[in-house]
Amino acid sequence: MDALLREYLPILIFLGLAIGLAAVMGLVPFITARQKPDPEKLSTYECGFEPFSDSRKQFDVRFYLVAILFIIFDLEVAFLFPWAISLGEIGPFGFWSMMVFLGVLTVGFVYEWKKGALEWE
Repeated sequence: MDALLREYLPILIFLGLAIGLAAVMGLVPFITARQKPDPEKLSTYECGFEPFSDSRKQFDVRFYLVAILFIIFDLEVAFLFPWAISLGEIGPFGFWSMMVFLGVLTVGFVYEWKKGALEWE
């Protein structure tokens, strides 16, 4: 039992150091930084203008279309690289599985195109 616990000692040391370092990094700025808040820093928005209306309203559908575009183009590439590297090992099943995946992404891309999300205004 003692040997088993000794194997976990490096993990506990690492965990203790990580928690201690995170605590120090979180507390040092509060101790060393000058606290001089001005009205600009205390304002709700720092984007240069006051809010027009209540922030709890429905989003325009274009925000969701942009999110779908991101998923289509970014995640497609993230899945294509490992697939291309291991294509020789996975055989025809892996090839056709990826074709189904690309087909689903193509349907999403065509939907985006028809909705006009690719036309930047």
